Amino acid sequence: MYDVLIIGCGIVGSAVAYELSKYQLSVGILEKYNDVANGATKANSAILHAGYDPHPGTDMARLNTLGIKLAKEICEKLDVERRECPSFVLAFSEEEMKTVQTLYERGIANGVNVRILNGDEVREIEPEISKEVVGALYSEDSAIVDPWGYAIAMAEVAVTNGVVLHRENKVRAIKKVGDIFRVSTNRDVYEARYIINAAGANAPQINAMVGDTTLQPRNLSGQYYVLDKAEGKRVNSVIFCCPNKDGKGVLVSPTVHGNMIVGPDAFEVFDSETVATDAVTLPALKPKAHRSVPGINFREIIHEYAGVRPNTQFDEFYIKELETCPHFIALAGIKSPGLSAAPAIALDAIKLLKKAGLNMTKKVNYVDSRRVVRFRKMNDEQRRALIARNPLYGRIICRCESVTEGEIVDAINRPIVPFSVDAIKRRCNTGMGRCQGGFCGPRVHEILARELGMSPIDIMMDENKTFILTGRTKEDKKK
Repeated sequence: MYDVLIIGCGIVGSAVAYELSKYQLSVGILEKYNDVANGATKANSAILHAGYDPHPGTDMARLNTLGIKLAKEICEKLDVERRECPSFVLAFSEEEMKTVQTLYERGIANGVNVRILNGDEVREIEPEISKEVVGALYSEDSAIVDPWGYAIAMAEVAVTNGVVLHRENKVRAIKKVGDIFRVSTNRDVYEARYIINAAGANAPQINAMVGDTTLQPRNLSGQYYVLDKAEGKRVNSVIFCCPNKDGKGVLVSPTVHGNMIVGPDAFEVFDSETVATDAVTLPALKPKAHRSVPGINFREIIHEYAGVRPNTQFDEFYIKELETCPHFIALAGIKSPGLSAAPAIALDAIKLLKKAGLNMTKKVNYVDSRRVVRFRKMNDEQRRALIARNPLYGRIICRCESVTEGEIVDAINRPIVPFSVDAIKRRCNTGMGRCQGGFCGPRVHEILARELGMSPIDIMMDENKTFILTGRTKEDKKK
């Protein structure tokens, strides 16, 4: 029996687990994938938005601006890669400058540091921006972050402090018996006094299991290009176009790992699992990005991906205790700026739990820190000292990203054990460089099998059934 059961362990579920682990409570998480942060959290723009886009007075505006302040503190404490990165919203006409003015007024009302620049002022800061740009909104309050690293860090600290993570548990049904919820998954039945629905694009379906059919899923898929580090410094700001009904348009942005991303587009999908890229529509991103930054060299593309935005019919987040089902807290419709707002959403969830009657007492002893070795960011003296302590740090596994065997072994031994090649990628950056794992993939596969004591044929690429090898290995034949 749990005091609180969280459904979903993306950025919102991780943030809630992180906050709840500070209290003397029994907390569990049900995650349908074999790893955390494996839904919308791993496929987005990785931006902590300044907060000039949401309408003043909305929960979205309040949670965005508070969330990015909390994110700075959390990323520092938990050693998450984050970088201050200003943002522009470009206008190509006087008509679009009206939109810029509207965003400026929203930003001022939301307490955001914003100003309006003319075209020459824009290009003085970012020389690569198109000469057709007549002006822009500019803010220094935004940042970029490693989104999956952010979620993994909070989830790891939560687990360190006693939260129980149940992976590969897809919720099938929820039944309330008296004051107790019985949650049936593909693996087991779990009981809890309170439930937090943080299931992302699947949150409407989870709500419906307890009788709330208010939400209508209107999920949008968005495709992206990732460009090599050769393009990573072409711009040093997040470059947006003026927003429309489908979102903030195609952006151009650096990443914390030194690459450039371009995207997303937007098209409605009926299945939240629809994350394949489309060879016909994907190239349409290129001219849209070139309109903002004409010099982008798309011959440097190293990866493509798509993610689903958990939209509903509402412009606002859907955060509430359900009237039809007391003690059930819905954190649904968490589209952009959900990544920015996540830690603030978690604090709202805590308030709703208290209001619903959950007795919450802070722990005396609580671990609220985490450190990660990143060999690529060390100087030569630091590297020599590290290798002297453990020779595994002297063995480069991923040449593109300078990731060592020691870092991979560290990741395997952290509180949430990774079981796939891509799970290591999300923790260590292996396979994120120019060769996209062509060199290091087999080595990562080998290290995982060795450290976990598993047969190589049981190691997945990512999710369950994403087999890399089939048949019997020499080790299997000896058994």
